[in-house]
Amino acid sequence: MSDSKQISIYDVITKKREVTKKADTKLIMKAYNFANEKHKDQKRSSGEPYIVHPINVAYILAEMGMDDETICSALLHDIVEDTDVEQKDIEDIFGTEISEMVAGVTKLSTIQFATVEEKQVENYRRMFLAMGKDIRVILIKLADRLHNMRTLKYISKERQVANSKETIELYAPLANRLGLYSIKAELEDLSFKYLYPTEYYELVEGINKKKEERLKFIDKIMKDISEKLKKQRVDADVTGRAKHLYSIYKKMKRDNCTLDQIYDLFALRIIVNSVKDCYSALGVVHEMYNPMPGRFKDYIAVPKPNMYQSIHTTLLGENGTPFEVQIRTWDMHKIAEFGIAAHWAYKEANFLGRGKKNVVVTEDKLAWLRETLEWQQEMQDPEQFLETLKTELFEDEVYVFTPRGAIKVLPKDATPIDFAYSIHAEIGNHMTGAKINSKIMPIITKLNNGDIVEIITSENSKGPSMDWLKFVKSTSAKTKINSWFKKEKKAENIEKGKELIEKEVKRLGIPYEKLFKTEYINAMLNRYKYNDLDEMYLAVGFGGNTATKVIARMLIEYRKENQEENIEEKLEELSKRRSQKKPKASSNGIIVKGIDNCLVKLSKCCNPLPGDEIIGYITKGRGVSVHRKDCVNVNDLLKEENRIIDVKWETEDKAQYNVVIEIFANDRIGLLADVVKVISNTKVNIIGVNTKTDKNRIATIDITMETKNLEELNTIIKAIRKVDSVYEVKRKKV
Repeated sequence: MSDSKQISIYDVITKKREVTKKADTKLIMKAYNFANEKHKDQKRSSGEPYIVHPINVAYILAEMGMDDETICSALLHDIVEDTDVEQKDIEDIFGTEISEMVAGVTKLSTIQFATVEEKQVENYRRMFLAMGKDIRVILIKLADRLHNMRTLKYISKERQVANSKETIELYAPLANRLGLYSIKAELEDLSFKYLYPTEYYELVEGINKKKEERLKFIDKIMKDISEKLKKQRVDADVTGRAKHLYSIYKKMKRDNCTLDQIYDLFALRIIVNSVKDCYSALGVVHEMYNPMPGRFKDYIAVPKPNMYQSIHTTLLGENGTPFEVQIRTWDMHKIAEFGIAAHWAYKEANFLGRGKKNVVVTEDKLAWLRETLEWQQEMQDPEQFLETLKTELFEDEVYVFTPRGAIKVLPKDATPIDFAYSIHAEIGNHMTGAKINSKIMPIITKLNNGDIVEIITSENSKGPSMDWLKFVKSTSAKTKINSWFKKEKKAENIEKGKELIEKEVKRLGIPYEKLFKTEYINAMLNRYKYNDLDEMYLAVGFGGNTATKVIARMLIEYRKENQEENIEEKLEELSKRRSQKKPKASSNGIIVKGIDNCLVKLSKCCNPLPGDEIIGYITKGRGVSVHRKDCVNVNDLLKEENRIIDVKWETEDKAQYNVVIEIFANDRIGLLADVVKVISNTKVNIIGVNTKTDKNRIATIDITMETKNLEELNTIIKAIRKVDSVYEVKRKKV
């Protein structure tokens, strides 16, 4: 039997009353009894009755303070998918509101798709559309995913990994975007456990070893701060919390450090009664401890788009040990824990009984979702849609201002081009220059928090450049630039699309008139939401869809009326051709966007490795040189924006790359031999060694070696750090 928390429907109702002071017991019990009856013969992988899952999902939503209709929808969320109940039955028994939420969570099953991936992406697309109508749909979906992740050990290893990957790539970032930080943290930690079990258990063991020591450190600080706040007559609740495991793991990977080198494993949280008290508390802690420069963020003055508000500051405790403090009010704390759900519950409590209670996507706080709904309509390619969706969910933000003081929230590393298109498409299309903080700057300059941006436009502008697509970070800007080119070259793209379709039909050997029947065409147009054939040709010609996908959709209809033996083979062939259309990598493992068989050289000024962020620079007569993005020469290269090209690493490790690491240690007999032994044990080839010792007996060892990628290099660095007397190891910037 499962060891998951045994929760009954009465626990759900009790929790609902505890959080929101009310519950429609009659409606909730009606939904429970209906679901229990329909799921009565079904079991979960754990062996438990299936109804345990909907009850747990409902309980998670009750903890978040969600309304009766959402609780009922949670109890019914699998009923259409897994039983003989139809959507109309839900509407007849429970009404339109609950029926629409259940429909929004239900996966597609009746529509045929050319590929499995296409079906999965269409489920995501449908989920986002339902989310746009009613935000509660995604809250049910997240609660559903959370309970499934809590009971993941009962399914096969393969499914554990697949579900965890999808959770960490899509659902956890989505929870983060909605401000559901407690759910985001748990989803990440549960995924981490199944995706990287060795690292997970090593981290748990490492944290537990020094847990008492760290708790003692944080307890003393909490006590000191509480006493000082009391003296200053600031009524505050001071608590400590451990950072969640996956965030610690990410920090270790990002900074290439060990657990012992991370000091801020615990954060202090100060919760007060008013905004005024927040700043009073900030003054108190800054008076008690030295703040670390560059580690202060005021999300009260400038809230995050998901409504999160808090002051973050990192301080130096005794012996220079850093620790983080978060300061917020009680209302801010509710939103910090449950994000949009807390905001929704607040509105629901205040406007109960005054018309329909759905929170529709009309608020600035959900502007990112509105944009997602806009650009997702433009994308017929499932892979492109999914890649863009993940990018959109993961983006960090930068906060910049218009000359009149209005705040614009853009993705990290956004440029004035992104800023212009965030105001209006016409501003972007007629942009000729930009001022940042009153100074004229290149339009590809990366924007920083607090920048004041002014866009210079001209009616005589010829429109955007295709090169802009290399630099813009926001999906909205990319969509608007692509739309401009689509309109400008409409006739040309329609003609190109026709040629590509005709070429593919001819290659398949099916007469054009047999495949292009009205009923087959209409099924394809409906599937991809085209108004007519010209719109389809335009999309194919422009690259918004592919000829293989369009024809695969019509072949599915053709197959229904034609019993030819090789139809399945043709569909399979189309699927293979789509997956095979990958750009070729150079001999050193670099793929240059849009170019095959190109001469590519890894620049010796920074020796990039697979895993490093890289950019390509088109040289004069020597092909493309590849640099790390943090290379000292990159700023000079970016001045010639027309010669920058997108490059990326091939996923397979085929080549060996030279890299130099620098080791600092207290000199001793046998030091070099121990270091070389550790490297040799990793089966890495050492090319050269250079050592020197200064008058203070500090040894510096430079080792040049061959390695496959950044991950292997980090493993080697981690191993060398454990050598006795070594106190620092880093990759050398040549």
